[in-house]
Amino acid sequence: MRYCINCCIHLLPNDLHRQCFRCRGPDHNNQKCPVCRGENKIALYPDGKQMKWLAVLEVRTDHCESWNGFFCLRKGKLCSLMFGLIIMTLVMVSYILTGAKHGLLLIPSPFHYGAFASNPSLMDNESLSDMKDYYQPSKMNISYVKDYPSIKLIIDTITSKIEFITRQRPDLEELRKQEPHMFSVIPNKFLPNSKNPCWYEEYRGNTTTDPYATNSYALYSKRFRIIFDYLRKVFWNHLYHYKDKHYRLRCLPHFYIIGQPKCGTTDLYDRLRLHPDVRFSAIKEPHWWTRKRFGIIRLRDGFHDRYPVEDYLDLFDLAAHQIQSVLQSEAGKERGKRNNIIIGEASASTMWDNNAWIFFYDNSTEGEPPFLIQDFIHAFQPNAKLIIMLRDPVERLYSDYLYFASANKSAEDFHEKVAESLQLFEGCVLDFSLRACVYNNTLNNAMPVRLQVGLYVVYLLDWLTVFNKDQILVLRLEDHASNMRYTMHMVFQFLELGPLSEKQEALITKSPASNTRRPEDRSLGPMLPTTKAILRDFYRPFNTKLAQVLFDDAFLWKRT
Repeated sequence: MRYCINCCIHLLPNDLHRQCFRCRGPDHNNQKCPVCRGENKIALYPDGKQMKWLAVLEVRTDHCESWNGFFCLRKGKLCSLMFGLIIMTLVMVSYILTGAKHGLLLIPSPFHYGAFASNPSLMDNESLSDMKDYYQPSKMNISYVKDYPSIKLIIDTITSKIEFITRQRPDLEELRKQEPHMFSVIPNKFLPNSKNPCWYEEYRGNTTTDPYATNSYALYSKRFRIIFDYLRKVFWNHLYHYKDKHYRLRCLPHFYIIGQPKCGTTDLYDRLRLHPDVRFSAIKEPHWWTRKRFGIIRLRDGFHDRYPVEDYLDLFDLAAHQIQSVLQSEAGKERGKRNNIIIGEASASTMWDNNAWIFFYDNSTEGEPPFLIQDFIHAFQPNAKLIIMLRDPVERLYSDYLYFASANKSAEDFHEKVAESLQLFEGCVLDFSLRACVYNNTLNNAMPVRLQVGLYVVYLLDWLTVFNKDQILVLRLEDHASNMRYTMHMVFQFLELGPLSEKQEALITKSPASNTRRPEDRSLGPMLPTTKAILRDFYRPFNTKLAQVLFDDAFLWKRT
């Protein structure tokens, strides 16, 4: 005998019992009802397959189902399927309408901006890599964006949001509050008889003390331990002894090569090193102002102990030793010959990398950094000279991709990464200012390619808020490659270096180029024409502003 699972009505073998009422009425007796007592119920067998969303539970009786029952179940499945389709349609409509408010986009930007990493719960204990994972864009197939018109909509949205606003320069007292130790070590006056910002600092150690024992560059960089071993050996010979006290000469650079990466800064550095009056830091790119002083060694590794300013000053000890010899020289002729030594530093991140500010400076305005690298450099060295080497930002980005990408490099992969990065950048400028997006660590880490590095004019304008225009020399890699002798003469004149012999000049200008594209990267060929057209559209308004600031149309990088 069979009973309905919902009531006590007896069922015949072919009875489908289409009208089943859960309400049994006043005559229903739970004690006498075999169903309520758990006897002779219809057995429920869930399908043995993996259950998914909107799956239908198939009800089977202990006896063979009739054809009528079969059609009933089929009808139930059909109803469930229709219900599922209705739900999916509603979800899709909501999804498209949500994206439409961002400017006719069929798919909204995958980067979600709730806040600019200002959430204390995220900031207290999470590393840089943790933050990157938190804001990682969704993995999706973006092959559709290879259609130029669809990406052009994104670029048009970005262009409509571009606004160059002069930043407010912070007061000196505000800078002192942020970096009190730095201001306690570096004096506000330097030796008058040196081109470089140098001063004497009392050394309290003895002959057995290792002056570089705690230097973070020596501890973390195995490649430079040989340099520090040499400095240890000669350190005591270069101390200045006065009234039973020992003093060491400390120096900061006279000039900085501040950017940009993949624009020929390494080649310029290698050629300037050959000049007899130029000395550089023991390490080509200390990255102290932008990264090491915040405790960043590699972005993917998060934070380490912060490198104190003393560690940075140690890198100029080799040059300081030579300047020390000049200052103590008793031969006036020798002093006049060697007193022209100038010190340089060539970290290509100095111009643009302010990503760490958000982890240390809280009083930001609408996501913009309250303090930038140039604010602190100017506070100590208002007369510093700055050299910038630029190139076509479109070509720079592709070179940057080929140099830093580790695997699966191709023109097609580069195209997809450009498209995804444009979506991320567009999502930011819809809600925040251009400066806030350019200096945002989370966005910059999330973008697969470094689009922001090619926005040269944004960085240059911020440097011009603290330094005079005649203190900055801006060069183009294209000019350097075509007429190296001319660009090097511009640099020599800018740095007020003395004349060279023909042999010395030939050594500097005719040496092979440094840090060129690797052979395996050359085999990949150029970027796709569509990608180049997209990037030219993206960078065009920024290049136009740069040419206006520099009064030089060569920085438009127009196609020939």
